[in-house]
Amino acid sequence: MLIEKLLPFVENYTESLNTELTESSPGMTLSKSQKFWLGFCITGIILTNSINWTAFSRISIGRYKKTALSWMFRHSKIAWEHLFHFSLKIIFKVYGITKGVVSIDDSDKKRSKCTTKIFGVNKIKDKSTGGFCMGQSLVFLVLVTPKITIPIGYAFHVPDPKISEWVKEDKRLKKAGVPKSKRSKKPVRSDEYPTISSISIALLKTFVQQHPEIKIEAIVADALYGNAEFMDEASKIAGSAQVISQIRYNQNISFKNSKKSVEKYFENIQPIQKTIHIRGGKGVVVLIKSARIHVCAHRKKRFVIAIKYTGEEDYRYLVASDLTWRYADIIDAFTLRWLVEVFIQDHKGNEGWGNLTKQPGKDGSYRSLTLSLLVDHCLLLHPDQVASINNKLPAKTVGSLCDIVKVDSILSFVEQIIHSDDPESHFKQISVFLKEHFVKSNDSKKHMNLKPWGNYQSSPSLKYKAFC
Repeated sequence: MLIEKLLPFVENYTESLNTELTESSPGMTLSKSQKFWLGFCITGIILTNSINWTAFSRISIGRYKKTALSWMFRHSKIAWEHLFHFSLKIIFKVYGITKGVVSIDDSDKKRSKCTTKIFGVNKIKDKSTGGFCMGQSLVFLVLVTPKITIPIGYAFHVPDPKISEWVKEDKRLKKAGVPKSKRSKKPVRSDEYPTISSISIALLKTFVQQHPEIKIEAIVADALYGNAEFMDEASKIAGSAQVISQIRYNQNISFKNSKKSVEKYFENIQPIQKTIHIRGGKGVVVLIKSARIHVCAHRKKRFVIAIKYTGEEDYRYLVASDLTWRYADIIDAFTLRWLVEVFIQDHKGNEGWGNLTKQPGKDGSYRSLTLSLLVDHCLLLHPDQVASINNKLPAKTVGSLCDIVKVDSILSFVEQIIHSDDPESHFKQISVFLKEHFVKSNDSKKHMNLKPWGNYQSSPSLKYKAFC
């Protein structure tokens, strides 16, 4: 794929983004070169599915050098910390978004085991092998609305090295039989290394401050966020919004002055069989038990729902902060949590973050991540996507939109050649560049040319051997 000029929808996006920045503060206005660079990077990410200055230089037919592209990324005075939220304002205006459900999840990005320059690389669990690898951990907030699903917050999570070292040593001593009284106490966590829950709270607070016009109807997250501190704080920040998470089967609840696990409590309760529609789709039969009970670890009453899908052996237990909701609405809202995982798959697979993103330093990681997320926003403003959603047709996938952009890029490039002053000369010039930079001639080891050929025939001096 080659870029002769920016596609119209990318130009419109960068122009709208610049307008939002200028209206907020004239000091954040993007220059003409900054607007083009930003649009060029967004287009380059879509066409190459990477954030790679060498690849970007190639698709520009050598017009923009990788050193110049990298310099703009590192040194140009772009208001990086504001780009993302002003981009959100554009999306909300175009689609008339006023409310939604916030879904929270974390994700990992594998890195080389010997990297030293990429920010936040630490040992993470490799889900594919069950072992460990080096990588970056990220936290994402996604807003699920009646029309679209859009990322609204992101941050890297770096574990506290002192606590990580303590956990490792504590496990070793525990395995060796050393009693707890003789093992060292857990060190106090440094403010430089907040937990995933704390990062999520900070991202949620930033979103609410930047976009007070958006009503958060509910916040959904997995079991990692099913603690009292997160649920209470998140609900408070979002204007007493419902917060739905999960708790473990062995978590204690208080009932009639006695404690028992959630699993034991629900054992003697008859389930209700109900058909639910997951994310507004096909109906699924589930077994449901529910109760508003006092959860000991939360030190207050919560709405706890035991739910089991067809084919499952064990119940899973949802916990909700607002007791005034119906259990059916809580279950319905919680099914939206899966959409953050769909976004993460799209982000890794189609928006440049899954491949070459080797930008060193903290700024390199955050800025490259910002660029890849702006691609997601920009694709939401593609004319085909806007037309589909506004006309109440199924929204297009990120992958199909990227394919459309690639085809449009080819057609635009050919059109530029045809309409040039000297099409034949222009075509020959491009042909020479492509053959020099896109076609690499490698020496083959399969063929024997230029190599000595052996004497593959009988030797006259050894003919007598045939009669032995």
